[in-house]
Amino acid sequence: MTRHQKEILIRGIFALFAFASVLILSLIVVFLFREGIPIFNKISLSDFLFGREWYPTFDPPSYGIWPLIVGSVIVTVFSCLIAVPLGVLSAVYIAEIAPAAIKDVTKSIIELLAGIPSVVLGFFGMVVLAPFMQETFDLPTGLNIVNASVILAIMAIPTISSISEDALYAVPQEFKEASYALGATKYETIVKVIVPAALSGISTAVILGMSRAIGETMVVLMVAGGAAAIPESIFDSVRPMTASIAAEMGEAPFGSGHYHALFAIGIVLFFLTLAFNLVADYISQKFRETGSATL
Repeated sequence: MTRHQKEILIRGIFALFAFASVLILSLIVVFLFREGIPIFNKISLSDFLFGREWYPTFDPPSYGIWPLIVGSVIVTVFSCLIAVPLGVLSAVYIAEIAPAAIKDVTKSIIELLAGIPSVVLGFFGMVVLAPFMQETFDLPTGLNIVNASVILAIMAIPTISSISEDALYAVPQEFKEASYALGATKYETIVKVIVPAALSGISTAVILGMSRAIGETMVVLMVAGGAAAIPESIFDSVRPMTASIAAEMGEAPFGSGHYHALFAIGIVLFFLTLAFNLVADYISQKFRETGSATL
């Protein structure tokens, strides 16, 4: 076999794997829509998305998922308020400030967080964090928005930190040397040169961290409290969309309205995740162009 033939074979193998990935994803999406769309024969799209009552087993049933959407969004937002500063600042510290010995230890600890199973973190939230919050703040329950947000933040930090760190390492050395040559200090160089130059990757890291948080199931099922109601306080219990699917799918009769409604929730999650990824791609491209023009 000639070298040209080997290249064609290798290219064909890669194309086959790429096609298989796209095909599998397409089949999943088709199945999701096939099972979820029938619910809209019983309820309108607006009532489904903005209805305030989720009682799928009542007679007559109510399929409003607005409390579930609010629950998903609020725990994601609060988790990102915690995870983004910690993730980005830890990446800056590891990439630009920490001595070699501390850098290796810190990076290993953050990578270790990524390897902890979500059920273990959920168990920690239930048996350690929930009783602590209940006693400290005199709450009726420690399974609430704050608890879920803290655990989700712990899960999102490795994603944000790792991708941000790679973006910081990708900044050309010439930018740093030029900054030092102009008399800037190390911290001025980090704030005004390195971070702006890596903003494309950092922004992508933040969006992907949010995607990680909104798509998590086990943690929110265990520590968010499970109340399908719009919260009035950050210490109220909520039921995110992923928790509803995980908790109720095993009990929903096949082909029932409840069954199709849970798949319809999956469609909403699909579009939310798709939106996060499109925003990440747009921000990445925009900051890359802006950074190139500025620098």
